[in-house]
Amino acid sequence: MLRWIRQQLGFDPPHQSETRTVYVANRFPQHGHYVPQRFADNRIISSKYTIWNFVPKNLFEQFRRIANFYFLIIFLVQLMIDTPTSPVTSGLPLFFVITVTAIKQGYEDWLRHKADNEVNGAPVFVVRSGSLVQTRSKNIRVGDIVRVAKDETFPVDLVLLSSDRPDGTCHITTASLDGETNLKTHYSVAETAVCQSVSQLEALQAVVECQQPEADLYRFVGRITVTQHGEEIVRPLGPENLLLRGARLKNTKEIFGVAVYTGMESKMALNYKCKSQKRSAVEKSMNTFLIIYLGILLFEAILSTILKYAWQAEDKWDEPFYNQKTEQERNSSPILKFISDFLAFLVLYNFIIPISLYVTVEMQKFLGSFFIGWDLDLYHEESDQKAQVNTSDLNEELGQVEYVFTDKTGTLTENEMQFRECSINGTKYREVNGKLVPEGMTDDTPDGSTPHLIGDEVLFLKAVSLCHTVQISYDQPDCLVGGGDPFAHANGFSSSHMEYYASSPDEKALVEAAKRIGVAFTCSNGDIMEIKTFGKPERYKLLHVLEFDANRRRMSVILQTPSGGTVLFTKGAESAILPFATGGEIEKTRLHVDEFALKGLRTLVVACRHFSPEEYIDVDRRLNAARTALQQREERLQEAFSYIERDLQLLGATGVEDKLQDKVQETIEALRLAGIKVWVLTGDKHETAVSVSLSCGHFHRTMNILELLQQRSDNECAEQLRVLARRIKEDHVIQHGLVVDGASLSLALREHEKLFMEVCKNCSAVLCCRMAPLQKAKVVRLLKTSPEKPITLAIGDGANDVSMIQEAHVGIGIMGKEGRQAVRNSDYAIARFKFLAKLLLVHGHFYYIRIATLVQYFFYKNVCFITPQFLYQFFCLFSQQTLYDSVYLTLYNICFTSLPILVYSLFEQLVHPHILQNKPGLYRDISKNSLLSFRTFLYWTLLGFCHAFVFFFGSYILMGEDTSLMGNGQILRANRQLMFGNWTFGTLVFTVMVITVTLKLALETHFWTWMNHFVTWGSIAFYFIFSLFYGGIIWPFLHTQDMYFVFVQLLSSGSAWFAIIIIVITCLFPDVVKKVLYRHLLPTSTQKSQMYSNRVAIGDDFIALQPLSRAKSQLGKIRWKRVRVQSAQNMTLLKPSGAQGRTIGTC
Repeated sequence: MLRWIRQQLGFDPPHQSETRTVYVANRFPQHGHYVPQRFADNRIISSKYTIWNFVPKNLFEQFRRIANFYFLIIFLVQLMIDTPTSPVTSGLPLFFVITVTAIKQGYEDWLRHKADNEVNGAPVFVVRSGSLVQTRSKNIRVGDIVRVAKDETFPVDLVLLSSDRPDGTCHITTASLDGETNLKTHYSVAETAVCQSVSQLEALQAVVECQQPEADLYRFVGRITVTQHGEEIVRPLGPENLLLRGARLKNTKEIFGVAVYTGMESKMALNYKCKSQKRSAVEKSMNTFLIIYLGILLFEAILSTILKYAWQAEDKWDEPFYNQKTEQERNSSPILKFISDFLAFLVLYNFIIPISLYVTVEMQKFLGSFFIGWDLDLYHEESDQKAQVNTSDLNEELGQVEYVFTDKTGTLTENEMQFRECSINGTKYREVNGKLVPEGMTDDTPDGSTPHLIGDEVLFLKAVSLCHTVQISYDQPDCLVGGGDPFAHANGFSSSHMEYYASSPDEKALVEAAKRIGVAFTCSNGDIMEIKTFGKPERYKLLHVLEFDANRRRMSVILQTPSGGTVLFTKGAESAILPFATGGEIEKTRLHVDEFALKGLRTLVVACRHFSPEEYIDVDRRLNAARTALQQREERLQEAFSYIERDLQLLGATGVEDKLQDKVQETIEALRLAGIKVWVLTGDKHETAVSVSLSCGHFHRTMNILELLQQRSDNECAEQLRVLARRIKEDHVIQHGLVVDGASLSLALREHEKLFMEVCKNCSAVLCCRMAPLQKAKVVRLLKTSPEKPITLAIGDGANDVSMIQEAHVGIGIMGKEGRQAVRNSDYAIARFKFLAKLLLVHGHFYYIRIATLVQYFFYKNVCFITPQFLYQFFCLFSQQTLYDSVYLTLYNICFTSLPILVYSLFEQLVHPHILQNKPGLYRDISKNSLLSFRTFLYWTLLGFCHAFVFFFGSYILMGEDTSLMGNGQILRANRQLMFGNWTFGTLVFTVMVITVTLKLALETHFWTWMNHFVTWGSIAFYFIFSLFYGGIIWPFLHTQDMYFVFVQLLSSGSAWFAIIIIVITCLFPDVVKKVLYRHLLPTSTQKSQMYSNRVAIGDDFIALQPLSRAKSQLGKIRWKRVRVQSAQNMTLLKPSGAQGRTIGTC
């Protein structure tokens, strides 16, 4: 027990070796000193709290916030010393904020607990004591043999032992892990594949040795040792043998597997990634403002304390006859008394720090994020996908983006490949009506005749049909093949009803093209692959698959041909194949590849190598040795692959077209007009990337294209960068574009970052090609950390974009065809690139102006709140007498002024959304955090101080020091009625303040909804109703009744009403005059657009709804007419001559 406690505390961690040993069916060795390893149970825990640690852990997390901790200190000070305000004034708001946040987090965690319990309690079947036993998922242990049926998800990470298929294979989908919906084939080793019954599995003696758990879904290194008749047989295990938790079994009746990783050690659980916390520019500004206001608070407290002692230097004020000191007070230490007074003033003025700001901002971000998902303009009907928000903390950052880094394939393009051309043995071909036609010839072959393809063409098509990882799905169950070869169409379906599934769209396009031409891949059963060459079936035995990886940029298969020979087919990027080719038309093929790339086609080069029996024995030995290694398996495999994939015979190359997505050109142009620079980062070759950049409008035909390519040394790279920098200065061209490849980029980033950044920043568009995933992230980090610290956005659709998406300030995933890894690791997810324009130009604009105003307004209304309290001390000899009642102090930020700003921050629209899309330049008005600049902050702060002075001195002057006109006509002296003294004056100031700050927000509101009206006028009404109710009753639980009948007396005074009206007008009238003058004399582009949106619209098609290029052409054709506003809710839009006007409700 003691050792367990020490292990839990981390003082005595259990021994962790680099590998784990799993005994199948938990048949542990009975001899020797076997020490069992400790493994995690199979419970999934996604929750943060338990019933025991919720309160302390949640409180600890919340008090890590500076504002919460500050108010806790103030509350404790109020408890410890005699302060002018009750501890309730700080304690209640703090309790409210802490409680609301705790309830929200507790509810979210309860939902996680509920989901965990459903998963952990799911029924599963395991083999125990010679029989199949049903148990709960959480009870599975490492070593248990688990049975999974068709369409069920795997409850643990399993090594496949056997399936209902004779070859021990099964098909799965990993959509819930990486979004890939294609069928993937997984394999069992031959020695365990025969164990298809419970009794055989119970008798199985096997041991699995594998690596310790890691998060990489596509990496697994292990081996299985099977004991048969006293002989140990060792087989390698890789990712193709591992069935991951969360994947689903398809097209297979049932499988048996041994659990190797359970619970929180499964790969799915290890991918519950806690992304690094991204903080928006607004949040950083907010913290800066908080520090400034903390400085103001300390200044006011110190000044008040000094002035108090200066005032009390005179004996008559130090100890007046009506307030004699006690003996203890006379003998107390002056230093302690000074500290005590300072703390008392600190408590008195502490409300200048808005405690409710954080909770209001959180609620605004959380509720505001729903608008993105609800926006039908961001909904993609074809794929039935709407925009997705993974974090609401960065909403306003969408309005501050200065650089967009985008992937090309699947982001700018559709990732739907169509075979266009190929090069075979130095001759170019194109596909016409399902036939390969050489360049320069037409398809004059009669339909139905057999194409005359020679040996080179057929071998090339066979390589394309066999070198892949495509799976076949058969749809129709009524096409059983009777008689003939029992193996043909092993699944019992006709090839005319089959469909190809592939993890790579390129592979699928190539296999489908080969089928149309006449070489069809028809069946894959275990290690047998069947093709039909113009109707004639051929079977190949699959010996080895050399999987694709980003470093090699190629994949290969080793096959046994029907004649008994051994051949390797390989395909990959030209840079990964041509250097290793020793035969074939290498130079012609290289030229053809460049031509394909210039047309914007994606290129792959195909080659082969024939092995002699001796060579294949050596190849097989090397591969098996590398695959059974437990240490450095990847390195050994790379060595083996490099040894095998050499001395290649070049067969040809393929050109596949990837179409641009809809409205990509208009979107990039809109971003450019908004002042956002677009960088394209792609792994494609230089020519392909440039061609696509030109076609999508990233590069213009008139743009001066600069190149930094194929640099081989630091000096060469530096010299080229200097040349480019000189050209930019000397060339009188409006725009420059830069193309850089991965190798040159590595050199530029190594020692010439500053020079490289100087060149890049002077270019309107930058294209980086041949980029590795980590290089993409480095480029983003380089720009992000440059001296200007621009806000960056990265957008991509594949797993290779994840590092870039996580590195940028804002990461956006495209719901494409390359899985869901980018979406899962992004902050926002959209279905198409074209949606990025509205996401930034409209939603980003709205979110930023809303939260910027929210933050400024919060500080403004708290300055208005506390400054009169500070001024009041000059009239009460700095006695720390509070101006407001404790209840008003407590409820000011919680009830009286909280809802109007929250509703404003959810619904405000400075400009109509269509205008924002139609005029991307408006995005520049809010760039670089302009609405939260120090100048704007100073304006709001000084405005708060000015209004506070008017509240205080206006009430003081207008109410007078001696008389007040009561509602009944009586004239009373204030000093004759205590009720109409201190509390009446404070209540008057408070009343004026609540009305003014609420109406100030109303003046700032441009977009009024019924909710704005309800909370604005409702807040003022609620204040009056509450004050009448609170002051009209003697509350037995209050120890003082200072406010009894004060508010009623105040409202019965005509001069009080007069004072309220005069002071409110005095405060707000200058604001109104300033707005009118600025709007007419010095209007900003946003204000011009507001007037434009109120006056101008066009008939038939509203311009803002059109693509940018079409909108410009329409603007030139339309003759404008004056608008006639028919009603507040109905606007007749301007119409072109001869066209019928269109009416829009509630513009």
